Amino acid sequence: MSLPEIVTQEQWLAARKELLAKEKAATRARDALSAERRRLPMVEITKDYVFDGPEGDAGLIDLFAGRRQLIVGHFMFDPSWTDGCPSCTAGADELAPGLRRHLEARDTRHVYVSRAPRAKLEDYKARKGWTFPWYSSFGSDFNYDFHVTVDERVAPLMYNYQTREDHERKGTAYYFDAEQPIEQPGVSTFLRDGDRVFHTYSTFGRGAEWTGGSYAFLDLTALGRQEEWEEPKGRADLTRTATPDFAS
Repeated sequence: MSLPEIVTQEQWLAARKELLAKEKAATRARDALSAERRRLPMVEITKDYVFDGPEGDAGLIDLFAGRRQLIVGHFMFDPSWTDGCPSCTAGADELAPGLRRHLEARDTRHVYVSRAPRAKLEDYKARKGWTFPWYSSFGSDFNYDFHVTVDERVAPLMYNYQTREDHERKGTAYYFDAEQPIEQPGVSTFLRDGDRVFHTYSTFGRGAEWTGGSYAFLDLTALGRQEEWEEPKGRADLTRTATPDFAS
């Protein structure tokens, strides 16, 4: 790896200012994208999914633990595997208790869901020293319905909102080339209004790399960072929030 060019302080300052202008533009573009994501319509979830969790069987609404929002990390863990996906493992290592507390302070809970039986999840979780809530969707349609387990014997092939034919036209059909079922990574967000649960957003593959600190997670949700309140027309019961511009 080559080192950066050595320049004078004046040359460095000029280059830094040029980069700063691009950084501000990228930050504003990301803020605008986050605002558009908050305006995305949502779909009510009416299927009765059953998960196996630390307290036994749980429905999707139980995963909220009384909070308004839910972020589900789709952790790749096939039932036949002994260990979870290395990339998902790296991401889970970064999900510190402090980050989860910051999310919960904004009425948002983060959990992981995998298709492997809970005994395998608990074993792997203990070996890694993790404390976050992790639920098994084994035996349910959850992974298939949210297209993080690809198996045409169970559901039509779909990845990142595109069919096999779409991917073949783009030259990306390799997503389906492995032996099925194929586990895929992703993040899905949900909003609870009383006893009703709504799916607001999902992202897959590199889209899941938007996540990082608590703000990055909150930017994927319908209510956002909840720092500046605004009431959209006709949605007084489900207030969405603006994201402050920190780039000025």
